[in-house]
Amino acid sequence: MTAPTKLRQHVRYVNASDGTRLAWAESGAGPVVVKAANWLTHLEYEWESPVWRHWIQFFSAHYRFVRYDERGCGMSDWQAGPLSLDQWAKDLELVIDVARPDGPVTLLGISQGAATCIQYAIRHPERVGRMILYGGYARGGLRRATQSTERAYHAMVDLARIAWGKDNPTFRQVFTSRFIPGGSPEQLQWFNDLCLKTTTGEIAGNLFEARAVVDISASLGLVRTPTLVLHARDDEVIPIAEGRILASGIPGAEFVELDSRNHILLEHEPAWQRFRDAVLAFQPSGETSSDSVFAALSARERQVLALMADGLSNADIAERLSISEKTVRNHASNLFDKLGVWSRAQAIVFAHDRGFSS
Repeated sequence: MTAPTKLRQHVRYVNASDGTRLAWAESGAGPVVVKAANWLTHLEYEWESPVWRHWIQFFSAHYRFVRYDERGCGMSDWQAGPLSLDQWAKDLELVIDVARPDGPVTLLGISQGAATCIQYAIRHPERVGRMILYGGYARGGLRRATQSTERAYHAMVDLARIAWGKDNPTFRQVFTSRFIPGGSPEQLQWFNDLCLKTTTGEIAGNLFEARAVVDISASLGLVRTPTLVLHARDDEVIPIAEGRILASGIPGAEFVELDSRNHILLEHEPAWQRFRDAVLAFQPSGETSSDSVFAALSARERQVLALMADGLSNADIAERLSISEKTVRNHASNLFDKLGVWSRAQAIVFAHDRGFSS
């Protein structure tokens, strides 16, 4: 079941050792899932996105979901020092440190984020409980390209630097339509607009170029983290062969092939449901119990939530607990904030979905 249509996120900033300011956000409650930064994100803009909204809602419904904008992109500093796999792994480490998880986290690596997650998991195996890699790769575009495709790749980088910010969106349309070829006009337009909101053409070219030279394939055998690899069969951005390289190189990794040609799975397609089912099955049983998800609630807040879930009004709850209606409203407001929901109805759905009991 999807998350409520309205969730709360909390956006904060943290400074890297080189002074770069990184924006990070969290939403939902439960076991911690940290999404490594991937191509073109904007924490606020994607919150209501027709492309990413269902991803955020799904993960926020089941986990405490942490994500961030990479250096050079979105709400993080655009002029932002070195761009390399080593730096991206350090930035992921910084975000995990500031999020202060209680124990090992689950890493979510999408596209380029997969290599960042792998690098971090190799360096800090004790801090990673498992990894979920979707549409990822160990080898960047220039590390798997033929001579002819290499020339095309360099041409695309040059075009990004020249044409990214032009009034005519033709280049951006060609570039972004590869990510969601099955997208609606609204979704394609949103992705087009995302380009201009997230970074400049010069930085986009630098990011594109830095990704192209990534190669962590020789280190895959060092991963000791249980890993789920998912990849769309006809992905136009990252060939499925790259997903198979990840799955075969990481010891014991599970591989799921999805029937889609979209690099970003869209909400309406069956592959999205398949993705959700596979992720939830990969989550060990017992980790989404009420004790873990609702641990932040006080004893009184748990009582109020349980009575809400039983259908009692604020007046009924006040009478049952021998407190004022105003006190009930205060408890309700606090528990909404802790669970990351906006309303009574959403709190009830949240509680029912997770088998909550007082």
